[in-house]
Amino acid sequence: MNPIRINLLPHRQIRKAKQQRLFAIFAIAALGAGLALVALGQAYLVEAKAAQDRRNSFLREEIAKLDQQIAEIAQLKEKTNDLLARKQAVESLQSNRDEAVRLFDVLARQLPEGMYLKSVKQSGEMVALSGFAQSSARVSSFMRALEQTELFDEPTLVEVKAAMVGNLRVNEFAMNVKISKQDAATEAKASGHKGAKP
Repeated sequence: MNPIRINLLPHRQIRKAKQQRLFAIFAIAALGAGLALVALGQAYLVEAKAAQDRRNSFLREEIAKLDQQIAEIAQLKEKTNDLLARKQAVESLQSNRDEAVRLFDVLARQLPEGMYLKSVKQSGEMVALSGFAQSSARVSSFMRALEQTELFDEPTLVEVKAAMVGNLRVNEFAMNVKISKQDAATEAKASGHKGAKP
């Protein structure tokens, strides 16, 4: 005959202890998983910050290179502007030289006999002339001759007065005459055609 076994341990307490052990195991596992997640998140943030720092460093280096290139471009522009200014100055001197030669040539051709100039001064488009003439009629003739040229326009008599040159009694005169705008435009156009490449 089999002996009868009687469990004297409290059944509910055993089950409760078992549940507490399982709860503790799950809690420890959850805590471990949480810590692992925190560690992974921290590692990700550190790596992301390091990557951003690398990008920022790269951008700073590129910006420094661009700043250097911009400075070089500014220097090149300054040199280019300087060269252009010199070129314009040379062209202006060349143009003024040609204009001065033409101005004196036209004055010499239009100057009547018995009359000579003692001063020719140019200020922009205005030319101031002064000199001596045997008569005031020669001054009027000179003014009409200048007005008929392509170079000069609007001759204006400033004054005519009697004067003595040596033993001769002459008329001293002063007049202003403008350089024709049409002629100046023609000269500028001609200079442009000279400078243009075929």
